[in-house]
Amino acid sequence: MITGVNTTVVWVLDQDSAKAFFTDKLGLEARTDVPFGEGMRWVTVGAKAQPEVQISLMVPSPPVMDPESAQQLTSLIEKGALIGCTFTVEDCHAAVAGLSARGVTFLQEPQPRPWGISATLRDDAGTVYEILQPHHPGQQAAGQNP
Repeated sequence: MITGVNTTVVWVLDQDSAKAFFTDKLGLEARTDVPFGEGMRWVTVGAKAQPEVQISLMVPSPPVMDPESAQQLTSLIEKGALIGCTFTVEDCHAAVAGLSARGVTFLQEPQPRPWGISATLRDDAGTVYEILQPHHPGQQAAGQNP
C-alpha cells in the first residue's frame, strides 16, 4: 500500500536557476545536488517543516526521455503552459507580501476558494504554482453552503 509521497518532479529549463528560485525566492531548503549519469544531476529542494517530501528539479532530456519528448516538454515550459505544485502557508496574504518583496511574480493575488485562500505565482521559467492557506477542519469558504 502507498503510505505517502516522497518526491515530486518539477520540470525546469536550468537546474541552477531553478534551485536559486526555489531557495532564494521561495525560501525552500536545498536538499540534494549530486551528479547521476553522464551530464545529469539529481537536484532536490523542500520545505524545512516537511523533511519527508522533496521536489526534484529535472531538465527534460535524454536519457530521462527521448529527444522528441524532451523538446516538446521544453517547449511547454518555455510557453508557460505547465502547472507545478501547491505550496501551503499559514497566512496567504502575508506570504504573498513576503514573496513579492523577494521578486516573485504573482499572477493572481489571494482569493477565497472553496479549499482555502489561494494565490498563483510564476517561476522564472514560466511554470505556475499555487500558494494556499487551507481552511481548517470545519471552516468553510465565504459563500459556501454547508
